[in-house]
Amino acid sequence: MDKKENIEKQIRTLKEVRDILDVNRTEFSRYMGIPLRTLEEWEAGRRKMPDYVLRLIAYYVKTQKWLKENGIKLEGEYEQE
Repeated sequence: MDKKENIEKQIRTLKEVRDILDVNRTEFSRYMGIPLRTLEEWEAGRRKMPDYVLRLIAYYVKTQKWLKENGIKLEGEYEQE
């Protein structure tokens, strides 16, 4: 996979994660603690996100979903409206 294809795949995956959470960019940036400008740059393809960051985001979201499904709430956890 070349660099452009890799970035396009990252963009699709990041948007899919946001869709799963049903949040916009601003809400997602707050939820993940990522500066909004950085998120915008990643989704526009102007900056490449490190591969490990996307894996960590996906893992975090999956873990949070599992915790919620099992009624486990962590101290200081972000609350979605």
